[in-house]
Amino acid sequence: MARKVLSLLLPLLLAAVGLAGLLLLCIPTRDVREPPALKYGIVLDAGSSHTSMFIYKWPADKENDTGIVGQHSSCNVHGGGISSYADNPSGAGQSLVKCLDQALRDVPKERHVGTPLYLGATAGMRLLNLTSPEASANVLAAVTQTLTQYPFDFRGARILSGQEEGVFGWVTANYLLENFIKYGWVGRWFRPRKGMLGAMDLGGASTQITFETASPAEDPANEVQLRLYGQHYRVYTHSFLCYGTDQVLKRLLAGALQTHSSHPCWPRGYFTQVQLQDVYGSPCTAAQRPPTFNSSAKVSVSGSSDPALCRSLVLRLFNFSSCGFSRCSFNGIFQPPVAGNFIAFSAFFYTMDFLTTVMGLPVATLRQLEAAVVTICNQTWSELQARAPGEGAHLPNYCAAATFVQQLLSRGYGFDERGFSSVTFQKKAGDAAVGWALGYMLNLTNLIPADPPGLRKGTDFSSWVVLLLLFAAMLVAALVLLLRQARSAKSASAI
Repeated sequence: MARKVLSLLLPLLLAAVGLAGLLLLCIPTRDVREPPALKYGIVLDAGSSHTSMFIYKWPADKENDTGIVGQHSSCNVHGGGISSYADNPSGAGQSLVKCLDQALRDVPKERHVGTPLYLGATAGMRLLNLTSPEASANVLAAVTQTLTQYPFDFRGARILSGQEEGVFGWVTANYLLENFIKYGWVGRWFRPRKGMLGAMDLGGASTQITFETASPAEDPANEVQLRLYGQHYRVYTHSFLCYGTDQVLKRLLAGALQTHSSHPCWPRGYFTQVQLQDVYGSPCTAAQRPPTFNSSAKVSVSGSSDPALCRSLVLRLFNFSSCGFSRCSFNGIFQPPVAGNFIAFSAFFYTMDFLTTVMGLPVATLRQLEAAVVTICNQTWSELQARAPGEGAHLPNYCAAATFVQQLLSRGYGFDERGFSSVTFQKKAGDAAVGWALGYMLNLTNLIPADPPGLRKGTDFSSWVVLLLLFAAMLVAALVLLLRQARSAKSASAI
């Protein structure tokens, strides 16, 4: 019996091994030696507090594949956001030079001309455009003048809407985590069965929440419909201007100046001189601005480490009393119930990371987060400095930021304990930063097709060789097993 099976398996084994060897000989040696040609794209994320440059790369012959665009490098621009140069527009362009010079080095010279370069400005410039459209235009003109001096394919500098910022952040997160579509190792596309992630972004001047929803939005302004890889997505999104961390801190300080002799969110023992123009110069504090004030005057403000008063001060930022829809988040804005998994990034991540990494506090549940907020808000200035000596200028504001994040998630967006357990706080997905920049570039360069991709060119040679060698190994294993069984049977019969 064993000899009969062996006579059948041996030709198959020899054929598989021979074919694998032939394929190995057929693989061009240049494919082994030379890396694939790459294309590059550059996005400048001009946020309210700072500008970041991201350089992305992808194989030149696979533009419509998914999961192949990766972050090549990044650079943080020194200084404030471009909106801070309203009185010195040329300074906005000059601030980008160091990072653009890095891009010249990071992108191969032969790829410079074909590399698209974009600048997208967010809530800081949206605010500037509200108060001074002329200053906003001058800043954009100044950065455009700088960007056009470089050999890249500059494709414009513009201000993103809050809706765009939210949706592109959602696209980035789900693209990086391969939730839209995935390329299988056998050479076929397939749609993962896991659902889409919701995305929450907390910047310096605004915050965005975006997630897929089954039902149409009661307010059409909060709905975006997308067609990606042949699949239709109905997405709820809203951006709250003046609810980014920097503007929230200004609004809280303005509130403290109105109603308290000290700042309840600042640690006891901390005090500083505050220039009134820095507080009331923002359109976000217009409602709290005194009828008359000396913009150059300074006042001394001290902290009082009062968690209850800080919470009360934060809650005054939200209006839960009026809603013209079946349900709202806050300020009369329609929002369906949050559902599914979420990723929270930018200042959401930095705030939670401080609580867990620096302070060593658990925040896995809403109850733990609330306790962590009370703990940090009870700290004195000397205690905070001892716990986090390297935090610098941000240290006095972590109580306010943590209190705001807790109230925004629980009261504002409506996360309960179950929903909060589905929120992941991340800075990156894989090797790429999570934010709107990658989604923006993918959209403008058509790297995500509307229609579903068909079969790829086919599995490459190396994949076939691996499969055939595995098949040959299985045949060898079967052959060995049969021979052992035959010997065992022979020994038994001899006895």
